[in-house]
This record gives sequence, C-alpha cells and structure tokens, in this order.
Amino acid sequence: MDQRIINLYDEYTHKPLNRQDFLKRLTVLAGSTAAAMALLPMLESNYAKAAVTNPDDLFTEYVSYPGVPNEMKAYVARPKEEKKYPAVVVIHENRGLNAHIEDVARRAANAGYLAVAPNALAALGKTFANEDEARQSFRDLKPEDNLKNFISAFEYLNTRKDYNGKAGCVGFCWGGAMANNLAVNVPSLKAAVAFYGRQPKTEDVPKIKAAVQLHYASLDEGVNAGIAAYEEALKKNNITYELYMYEGVNHAFHNDTSAARYNEAAAKLAWQRTLDFFAKYLK
Repeated sequence: MDQRIINLYDEYTHKPLNRQDFLKRLTVLAGSTAAAMALLPMLESNYAKAAVTNPDDLFTEYVSYPGVPNEMKAYVARPKEEKKYPAVVVIHENRGLNAHIEDVARRAANAGYLAVAPNALAALGKTFANEDEARQSFRDLKPEDNLKNFISAFEYLNTRKDYNGKAGCVGFCWGGAMANNLAVNVPSLKAAVAFYGRQPKTEDVPKIKAAVQLHYASLDEGVNAGIAAYEEALKKNNITYELYMYEGVNHAFHNDTSAARYNEAAAKLAWQRTLDFFAKYLK
C-alpha cells in the first residue's frame, strides 16, 4: 500500500482530522471513491480477527476500581490455577479497551502473568457509539487525572490475592507513551515496555527505577523524533534499557487487526522480546 495512505491514516487517528476530510484525502490518493472504499477495511481495525487466544483456558473477569472523575474499569486475565502471579498492566491505543487489547492481555496471561487491561475512557462515565467517537473522546481526558487512573491500577493490584507484588506494564501507541510515564511515576514498577510510544520529558527520566524496553517502527517518523534524546537520558542516568528498531514497518505494526500496518514477523519478534524481558525482571 502507498506509504502516503498509511501516513494519512496515522494522521487521521492521531491528530484532529475529521472523518469527512480523511475520506476526501483518501479518495484523492486512491484515485476514486470506489478505490478508497476498498482500501478502508485494510486500514481500519477488524476486531473479528482479535480473538486468537482462547479465553476458556484462562480465568478472566471484568473489574472496577476507584478513578477520577469516575470509576475505572478493566479486563483481567490470568492462568486458571489460583495462586499468586506477577502482574502486567496492558495499556491500549487511543481507542480505549477493545477486543485486540483484551487478546493481548490473554497472551500475557498464557505466559504466566496476572494481566490487567484498564480502560482509560471508563473514567468519562459514558459509552461510545463507535471507534471514531471513542478516539475523539481522548481529548476530554485530563492528563493529570488519566495518569492517576493508571497509577491506581497498581494500587488495585495490591488488593488482589492472586498478585505476588511484582509488576510491569506494556503499552501500545497512546499506551506506549503511558508506559513510559508509568516508568517515571511508579517507583515500584519492575519493567516497562513501550511499543511506538512517545517519550517522557528528559528531565523526568532520572526518576525511572524500572528496566525499560522500547520498540519502534522505522517508518514512524513522528514518534521516532524523540528517540535520541530519550536514549541519551537513559544512558546518562544509568537506567537499564533495551531499544529495538524494526526496519520497513509502520506505527502499530503489532496490531494484528489492522491489515495495512500489521507486520507478522516484527510483531512476533517484538512480543517474544517482551515476554523474555518480563521473565527476566518479573519472575
């Protein structure tokens, strides 16, 4: 697919570009309305493809915990055996909690973790008709409240009898930026993994106590602009980190519900590196 189309879709999903203008520009790039409509399903997420991990093999539930301004909600998955597990907080993209992120949580559970996937949009106290509406509603989240709500996920973990006290996090896109921010703001965090997430302020990097693993896509120019300064700060402050660049792939390459951007080889490699990293620092 034309990289200009991929870039346009990334602009649509990350910047204030309304759907009507997006479709107009997509039609120009595709050459016709029919061609644009044919490309659209390849660009947009198809959550029917998300259910690749069988929930029947796991213990799963939906939970609530205190949040601001409203109650937070989360999806939980872990192995069926009732015992204490290290935890992984799984952080969604800028669409809220969806079937794909729930599946990622089940993948973590299959690897032996208590996975908790909060829904940032739950704090707004309402539901959304579609993905576009959900994405636009991220502008209604106050950053300071949002950060508190994800920090509170670790406080919630402490109330669970199946948690052993060791926690990490993994986030994607918007969630990747949150994973970096949690590394700064949660001193007890053992491991933070960020997939194509924007970097924290360099002046905050000395606060990081966790080991950090970073996954980037070489075609993701916007996010990648902050890599050099972040890496320099990590080195300067002697913070344990791993940084991987995946050549020739796009932002969101791990999301297997997006046909145009998903890259199977890079996604599998990055996820295996993630599990190896968690095994090293959480088990």
